[in-house]
Amino acid sequence: MGAARLYVAVAAGGFRRYATYRAATAAGVFTNTVFGVILVHTYLALWDERPHLGGYDQAQAVTYVWLGQALLAGLAIQGGGFENELMERIRTGDVAIDLYRPADLQMWWLASDLGRSLFQLLGRGVVPFLVGALFFPVALPDDPLIWLAFGVAVVLGAVVSFGIRYLVALSAFWLLDGKGMLQLLMITGVFCSGMTLPLNVFPGVLGEVVRALPWSALLQLPADVLMGKADPLGAYVFAAAWAVVLLVGGRLLESAATRRVVVQGG
Repeated sequence: MGAARLYVAVAAGGFRRYATYRAATAAGVFTNTVFGVILVHTYLALWDERPHLGGYDQAQAVTYVWLGQALLAGLAIQGGGFENELMERIRTGDVAIDLYRPADLQMWWLASDLGRSLFQLLGRGVVPFLVGALFFPVALPDDPLIWLAFGVAVVLGAVVSFGIRYLVALSAFWLLDGKGMLQLLMITGVFCSGMTLPLNVFPGVLGEVVRALPWSALLQLPADVLMGKADPLGAYVFAAAWAVVLLVGGRLLESAATRRVVVQGG
């Protein structure tokens, strides 16, 4: 119980921390909304030519766009969460302080990131989604159970996102400069999650590969659960399996890194 209360407190701290950045949140809401409008008109033009591209009609394609804008910051699809801070702490040697805490390093950052994720979903994701639902044709379910299933898929997606970014952050134990890894994280996140185009649109082997990667749990699967295109149980199994693989991988890499005892720059 004591450990659980600690991580709940850490998550609450992560929520409060991001809640203080009001100007940044407002700017993010504006940016997500503008990009959403641009993407919607691009999708509408594309779906005019291919009315059932990827198995979506136009309203579903528009819904997909606004879901992407709602989840972009919350699930850190392009990065931009804790990984920058952790990589800097590894570079300076401050991570040694973290390792001496009476708390598990991975669980500490997971709790903090889930707090950040919740704030970003509420503070930066809701408004663009509502704007999209008000001014564009969307396909949203009436059944509250479907919304609940969607919420579970988003939570699992947040854990998968953390698992990916934790591995990237730990690479700083071996790299002198983590900027390349962060750029790679951004590119793979945008492409492999379906932010550019739904993964259902990708043809042949490429489509099969990207849909099998963990990034599909960040946007494609939650969107398909909400729009009735995917079985929720199957989506949960897929996301949970990747979450376990990534968290275990992070645990093993963390163990190897701490044994190596290499602290860049300090």
